[in-house]
Amino acid sequence: MLTSQMATPAAAQHSLAQLGNSPRVGDTDMESVDRSQVNARGLELSCRRAGAGPAIIWAHGLTSSMDDEDRLPLIDHNRVVSIADVVRYDAVGHGQSADPVDTGRYEWSELARDMVAIADALGIDRFVAAGASMGAATALNAALIAPDRVAGLALVIPPTAWATRAEQVDRYLASAAAIGAGRIDEVIAASALIAPPDPLADVWHARGAERLRAADPMRTAAALRGAAMCDLPALHLLADVDVAVTICAWTGDASHPVETATSLRDTIDGADLMIATAPADLTRWTDAVIDLLNTMF
Repeated sequence: MLTSQMATPAAAQHSLAQLGNSPRVGDTDMESVDRSQVNARGLELSCRRAGAGPAIIWAHGLTSSMDDEDRLPLIDHNRVVSIADVVRYDAVGHGQSADPVDTGRYEWSELARDMVAIADALGIDRFVAAGASMGAATALNAALIAPDRVAGLALVIPPTAWATRAEQVDRYLASAAAIGAGRIDEVIAASALIAPPDPLADVWHARGAERLRAADPMRTAAALRGAAMCDLPALHLLADVDVAVTICAWTGDASHPVETATSLRDTIDGADLMIATAPADLTRWTDAVIDLLNTMF
């Protein structure tokens, strides 16, 4: 999906004041925290912030949102809030955030700049960059764009990349065209033929169909076309990442292959990798994120 603190953009001052007054006690459920708008490079992004301690900024996956993740969380943010300052947000064109004017704003490097802009707006200097799928790609790009700001990385289900990306791009473009033409049932039927992740095999397809039917089709199509423009940075660039990295992957999911996770683990010095094969394994992912935060600051 940093040495000196960047100046807070003037347009974000009001949003910063709003979030600064939001509840941030350690026992707050993230779902109960009021949303606030943060101006990130000219677009209003919907954010929640809770907790106190080391900062972690979490980005969700493609066509997801904070609300969607709350229905099927991969990380228990309420546990993380007990030890950290947790910021979550809806990416551009997702959830309750503004839509971008051009498709290029969906590129993972641009989403990474939004993540750093959110840190600027909230007065956060160093933070753990984290996220799932598209959010993992966002976090990884943030570490390259702003290495003096990113203190660590928590990369959950990294997406297809490099050699496996072309097939996924074709799937995104075909889905975008079908959704834009109103053929949502066709996309749902095609998705049902793709093997789900092993730990969530019982709920994955039904949850995806529910999300797709509830979403604005034009927004979904735009996000998919944007994702089709993206790939992870080249491995030789990622070899320069010099922070603690926790990677969480699962088996059975061609859209988030273990191969991407193992390549990242083998490329980034000292990176830790956890692979889930069953539902019970997913609880260890939150433990790993908490361990990362406890060792970072």
